[in-house]
Amino acid sequence: MLDVFKERIIKFLKHADYTPLKLARLAKALGVSSEYYPQFKLAFEELRRAGHVVIGAGNLVALPPMSGRVIGTFRANPKGFGFVIPLEASSHGDLFIPPNATAEAMTGDIVAAKVKRKGKRAGQMRYSGKVIEILKRAQNRFVGTLLKQGEGWIVQPDGTAFTEPISVDDVAAKGAKQRDKVVVEILTYPTEKYLARGVIIEVLGKAGRYESEIKSIIRQYHLPDEFDADCIEQARDAGVQFNPEQPDTRDDITDKVIITIDPPDAKDFDDAISLEKNSEGNWVLGIHIADVSHFVSHDSPLDAEAKERGNSVYLPEKTIPMLPEILSNGICSLQPGQKRFVKSVYLTYDQQGNVLSRNFANGIMRSAQRLTYQQADRILKGHTKDAGPGVIELLKNMEALSRIIERRRIKNGMLHLDLPETELVMDKSGRVVDAHPADDSYPHTIIEMFMVEANEAVASLLDRLDVPLMRRIHPEPDSLSMKNLARLVRAFGFTMPRNPDRTAIQDLLAAVRGADCSLAVNLAVLRSFEKAQYSPLHIGHFALASSHYCHFTSPIRRYADLLVHRVLEYHLQNRLESAKQISAEQDLAEIGKHITFTEQRAEDAENELKTVLILQMLSKRIGDELDCVATGLASFGVFVQSRKFGIEGLIRMAELGGDVWKYNLKTQCIVGLRSGHSVHLGQPIKVRIVSVNIAARQLNVTPAEPLINTAGQRTKSKTTRKFQKGRALKRSRRKR
Repeated sequence: MLDVFKERIIKFLKHADYTPLKLARLAKALGVSSEYYPQFKLAFEELRRAGHVVIGAGNLVALPPMSGRVIGTFRANPKGFGFVIPLEASSHGDLFIPPNATAEAMTGDIVAAKVKRKGKRAGQMRYSGKVIEILKRAQNRFVGTLLKQGEGWIVQPDGTAFTEPISVDDVAAKGAKQRDKVVVEILTYPTEKYLARGVIIEVLGKAGRYESEIKSIIRQYHLPDEFDADCIEQARDAGVQFNPEQPDTRDDITDKVIITIDPPDAKDFDDAISLEKNSEGNWVLGIHIADVSHFVSHDSPLDAEAKERGNSVYLPEKTIPMLPEILSNGICSLQPGQKRFVKSVYLTYDQQGNVLSRNFANGIMRSAQRLTYQQADRILKGHTKDAGPGVIELLKNMEALSRIIERRRIKNGMLHLDLPETELVMDKSGRVVDAHPADDSYPHTIIEMFMVEANEAVASLLDRLDVPLMRRIHPEPDSLSMKNLARLVRAFGFTMPRNPDRTAIQDLLAAVRGADCSLAVNLAVLRSFEKAQYSPLHIGHFALASSHYCHFTSPIRRYADLLVHRVLEYHLQNRLESAKQISAEQDLAEIGKHITFTEQRAEDAENELKTVLILQMLSKRIGDELDCVATGLASFGVFVQSRKFGIEGLIRMAELGGDVWKYNLKTQCIVGLRSGHSVHLGQPIKVRIVSVNIAARQLNVTPAEPLINTAGQRTKSKTTRKFQKGRALKRSRRKR
């Protein structure tokens, strides 16, 4: 539990704007409540004893100064230079490594670097470094494309972790051919004079084909593959033994009108909804969740495999399930017309959407109908041809209750980011031929509201029972991140308090809804937040404004939910002491770290595969125009995101037009010093595709129309005049 506090302390102290604080002020800046201050203080003391933090003059907390030798993780840049991220954070931060001092280290390698002082700038000591030893290679296997080069062969690696070609011999041994996608194992690492050398250990298929790209992503991210024999045998046994007709102590709710609502391509239906009024006229919402814990027992082969996988992985046109399909798509899935075991949460509401009571039970249900989100939306809009009267009434009541709950949650501070998703349109061969915004109709919100309510209800129950559990936590953002957000949104023309709270963030998101800058502002808000994670630490969920929260509603696809189901089962069996004992035996903190990692891995793999497939399509459309919005600024150019395809491209500074362009960090814009024209975050820009580098995951674009009117230069803006005046003053000082 202390690890979360340690990570937050180090991250906060590494912040560029951090000014040393006393310990109590530091805790306040991190949003640590008085209840958890003793644990926070203990975490700090462990960091101090290990030398990771120091207490200086005035009892002010800071990171230790950079020593003459640093050990850390190397991060390469395609331009040749790199950075060492110290394993033990220092007050300086990351160490810059010039192009001639990397010792051929690759991204992810653990290296030792010698530190050299470069003198002070703006009162701060500057450093550079030289890699003197590679202590541990990050990996020795890479995925890439096999290419003929002169008389020899090379593999051009995919992605940005390692960009240099790898020389390979004996390509015929595996039957590899020109432009095959292959897995190569490094035999000797690169030097100043020679390329890395490797051997092909697997041929994945022809580059560019859907199946080859899927396999490439699976190998690149070390995603799980087939289930072993023990897991398959356990799943089959569960299928054979499952008999929903046998007498059971479960509540029989097969006569209730219960439905599922999922995406069109979903096969694992793990949540269903019922809604009725009780004798007092109050709504009773039933959230019925597949009872996976009945089939996957603690410490069984399937449990061990599910824990290792952490979650299902959803790639375009392919799912890598957490559980074998005989369970995930079979006896656990709440298929229409089939009797299925569930764990049910019953929530009774008053007219304002406040919860009056919570009840929990094991049940057996039968789904009346399986709906997609689009079908549910059409029914709510009056197109009821394919739905029975009971389903139509249920849906209308669900919408009414959801809107009441949503209003209550927003009033209590719930935040909703508007980050549109892109849905790919693929042909039969797996090639992307188009894309469009993913469906975001109101039934999505209905299910989201009900699932959040169920998750919160279960967490509240288990907290009241004082049972350790796996929570879904989202720490409150630190004060420096909020100050930076307030400063950033001023560049968009909006004002926020210096230390914005949830209400201020809600007001900002409402103000930009539908505006050109909406995407950029929502991304800025997202980046200012901590990432949600799994942990037993009881610190609540900031974005949901919830003090008790866990994941309970998707046990088919998330291991965290399966853990919570088991604890709830002990409660239903009146065996709380057993629950506490088993929870104590498990290292929930370590499990939480692992499944947080597997969740992020799955998200990264999905995003990268989408990027590859879209880039393949755009590589055939060089010269086409894209409607974009500026989402990032840097000293070398402007990052823009396609509204339609959701992919990011780069306009290099030289492509902005005939001017001298400078990035002004303070005003968050790029300014043409002669024309006065500026490019700012959130600005809509129509661009033309210049080039596509699929291996490097790069899209290069240029403005479709000149940003500067060549017939006559614009009057210099106030920002530009101030910028140029500052440059002139600096030149005159140097002359003096």
